Amino acid sequence: MGARILVAEDDPKQAQRLRLYLEREGHTVLLAHDGRSALDQARQKQPDLVVLDVMMPRVDGLDVCRVLRAESSVPIIMVTARASEDDLLLGLDLGADDYITKPYSPRELVARVRVALRRGGARADSDEGPYRVGAVEVDPARHEVRVAGRAMDCTAAEFKVLACLMAEPGRVFTRQQLLDRAFGFDHYALERTVDAHVKNLRRKLERDPGRPAYLLTVYGVGYKFAEPSEIGAATENDAS
Repeated sequence: MGARILVAEDDPKQAQRLRLYLEREGHTVLLAHDGRSALDQARQKQPDLVVLDVMMPRVDGLDVCRVLRAESSVPIIMVTARASEDDLLLGLDLGADDYITKPYSPRELVARVRVALRRGGARADSDEGPYRVGAVEVDPARHEVRVAGRAMDCTAAEFKVLACLMAEPGRVFTRQQLLDRAFGFDHYALERTVDAHVKNLRRKLERDPGRPAYLLTVYGVGYKFAEPSEIGAATENDAS
């Protein structure tokens, strides 16, 4: 079954090209050529996914992303000509679920849309979790994260990475394993996307993101969520 997709792109030719490719997949496509129109349509039409260009007139894509994420959990794929890690982190930190850099092929974007829709629609079964390690709780059924009893906001992609790691504390996951298990196999996804999500989770979760107590890097391998004994040791070291 097709989804309702909002494409916010100020280049009319590129917007129409994307529309044709997405409609071939069975989707209904809404077009917006500036940030203000994108916000209005997102609020009125309630799309299942938003493809959002960063460089938009009237209201830029980053501000649109910030507002949309404050109002809903709709999956957002950012389209940007900037490929630096700082730009990637900024977009993900504002709530984007994925990104694609220009120039790109419409077929690649369609593949990313397919994965994002599957990711956004795949809810955990009610008997999975909740998981608790130290002061961190993840409830997949409610799609909630709490740290020391307080709610922590995170994007759908960040939630899936965190839930995957917390389901097996102490187990080391490679970046590719996190891509496969958290998002489903997607050869279009980049392993550095996992790094970006982990960095953003650390900003939200850790007391000192530079010296994480929960989300640990295993150099040369990947990431793991600390076991309770490791968290206790880290806390004692901080206190001393």
